[in-house]
Amino acid sequence: MTSVSLPDQVSAACAWVVERARSVRIDEEAIAVYAASMPQPGAEDEPAPFAADPETAAAFAICLNAINFGSGWWPTIRKRPGHSGYATMTAGVTDRFESAGPWAADELQAMDAETVAEVVGQDAEHPLMPQFAAVLRDVGRHIGEEYEGGFLGPAEKAETIPALAETFATWTSFADVSTYEGREVPFYKRAQLAAADLHRAGVADLPGLDRLTAFADNLVPHVLRVDGILRLDPDLAARIEAEELLEHGSSEEVELRACAVHAVELLAAVSPLTPAEIDSILWNRGRDPRYKSRPRPRSRNSSY
Repeated sequence: MTSVSLPDQVSAACAWVVERARSVRIDEEAIAVYAASMPQPGAEDEPAPFAADPETAAAFAICLNAINFGSGWWPTIRKRPGHSGYATMTAGVTDRFESAGPWAADELQAMDAETVAEVVGQDAEHPLMPQFAAVLRDVGRHIGEEYEGGFLGPAEKAETIPALAETFATWTSFADVSTYEGREVPFYKRAQLAAADLHRAGVADLPGLDRLTAFADNLVPHVLRVDGILRLDPDLAARIEAEELLEHGSSEEVELRACAVHAVELLAAVSPLTPAEIDSILWNRGRDPRYKSRPRPRSRNSSY
């Protein structure tokens, strides 16, 4: 393992991209005012699912974050009434945990597209379902072989939240590294979010939550763009407005994610909020009609 923490690797790589970005830039002059407009720490916290049962809470956080991707496919999935794509998937997994308990490691290792499709209310033939099944099998393998089937195991063996995120980052199910101008750019959105969710559930009472970066997806860049913090090249803006899918790993898509991460770092530097708290505020803000009424950048990938 490198001596540089995973969040520091993410932050440094994103700053490097920002210096070279051609299609996205940060309006740094607007940072201080924007930071001052945010609510106080903890104002938007919600109870963690299954917090009363630590093992179930840990299983839920790990399994849900393993399949916390597919935003580029949301327009094509069958949504529950009043639910977004992500909320539809979350509701399906929640229902499964409430009705039958968490998946055991051996159940996850046997996961197939038909089984996960039934849980989340989709057709097994949808391209996301075999991807979901594959990452859940990987989770089951790690939990079964390395932690004797206990979902609390990763948190119990970690010394810090960044170290816990780094554990998840070594799993295929949480892979999230792009390349920009020949350099690897790690984001590890879901690995960091899983560690944060385990902390929120009270099962990873470890230091270092404040060291996590923003959880780079497509919604936080969208909110920052609508609010004027991210400025886009007219051609990229037009493609997004036309709802054109961006290629995962393209320079524009990497710049959007990296600039969002770095913008959140700048906001945290002039705010009492941590990057993870700012990310949560922005992500929840994205539910408002002002943001939902405008097309957001979409890319079909297994990172977010």
